[in-house]
Amino acid sequence: MHSGAKETLTILHTNDIHSHFGSMSAIAAMISEERERGGNLLVLDIGDHMDRMAVETEGTLGMANVDVLNLTGYDAITIGNNEGLTFTPDQLAQSYTGLRCPIVCGNVVEQDTGRIPAWMKPWHIIKKGSFHIGLLGATAPFNSFYELLGWKVTDPIETLRKQVMMLREQVDVVVVLSHLGLATDQKLAEQVAGIDVILGGHTHHVLEEPLIVGQTVLGAAGKFGQWLGKVVLERTDEEKSVRVVSSGCVPVQHTMLHEQVSLAIAANVQESERKLGQTAVMTDRTLKINYEQESPFANLLAQAVRHFTRAELSVVNAGQLLGNLPQGEISKGMLHSLCPSPINACTICLKGFQLREALEQSLLEEFIHKPITGFGFRGEILGTLCMDGMEVHYDPDAPAYDKIRSIHVNGIPMDEQRQYVIGTLDMFTFNVGYPSLAQGSNIQYYLPEFIRDLLEQELKRPGALEESLHTRWLQS
Repeated sequence: MHSGAKETLTILHTNDIHSHFGSMSAIAAMISEERERGGNLLVLDIGDHMDRMAVETEGTLGMANVDVLNLTGYDAITIGNNEGLTFTPDQLAQSYTGLRCPIVCGNVVEQDTGRIPAWMKPWHIIKKGSFHIGLLGATAPFNSFYELLGWKVTDPIETLRKQVMMLREQVDVVVVLSHLGLATDQKLAEQVAGIDVILGGHTHHVLEEPLIVGQTVLGAAGKFGQWLGKVVLERTDEEKSVRVVSSGCVPVQHTMLHEQVSLAIAANVQESERKLGQTAVMTDRTLKINYEQESPFANLLAQAVRHFTRAELSVVNAGQLLGNLPQGEISKGMLHSLCPSPINACTICLKGFQLREALEQSLLEEFIHKPITGFGFRGEILGTLCMDGMEVHYDPDAPAYDKIRSIHVNGIPMDEQRQYVIGTLDMFTFNVGYPSLAQGSNIQYYLPEFIRDLLEQELKRPGALEESLHTRWLQS
């Protein structure tokens, strides 16, 4: 570059697309249009590109997403919790086999070896024109879950601090791909010197205008492929530091389409439907779902959780199930469509009075119809609690929090002060839905099976369908 001449670097970035394949072709077309303008272009994804709620991702175990990443021309990506926690390490390694760009994440190591997974890089240096760009990545430290999959996630800020010190003198620009959330991104910018750009995700925040913390610019592009992030950097010659010209994001233009990406998505839909069309089990009756009161399909889910966790009793929310389970052939794809949430079972220890509180709340409209978003939940409303191993006598016309007349656990009156081992759903431990279920102790999560996998197991258990018809909520 001649002295005094200007050179720019444009960074386009996406995050938290969550397998919204309907947005991906438009994003690819916008990126392609930017590429055709010439100049230095860097394309990055900040994690949660994959979401197993989507048929394309579930049926191909993420390979549909990899096809899109390749055809769009990403230069590097990091992983989010949807990649790291809803796939086993082996599944993820297989999914990424054909990926043509590096996966950059420095705070995930294998428990057995203490080393980063073979398919991942702790950092990556890429050259665009005369710019030497150091890429670092970090993902949210859900260690209690990651450890069950054989991984350890280190403190992201301390890990990145060491990496920035190591990398800073080797590059012109340091960019962090941060699937940590906005609050952590701001702390990172405040506490770690030497980072030029933090591109964020995880909390689905939209930064339409530049957010500058100290010497660092923060960018983020919302969720579901609704926005495309753009940061433009410039310098006048090789001796001078890089400065931010602009930062923000623009709405994705859904009228634009990328032909190759659209064709690849269509092919992956066909392949996924073929794989998920395989019969998992046969049923001899329809099991209905009801969000406002006990129903057989939700009872079946409660049974599935109880048997899988071997707990004394179980409680689940009906909102996990999105429709009736029909009679006849039940395919894996049908179970996926009826129970798409990547949620796992867990056991908690809870005292009787805490359990009673949740059961009382599950009789109230404000809880039954409470909308829930995030934490793996892919339904719409919470729904009432259904159970196994327990019977509740109640008066629906009694005042709130005084409707329950008696509770029996496995035929024995419940002791308000005794601790019970309860099988339930991981999302409740994050204080989502019924508050008292988040007060449990000795939490044990069960990975990698999702609750739809547990449903399939329960449907194969002799007598399970008949048991689901037994009434557990008894009006008195």
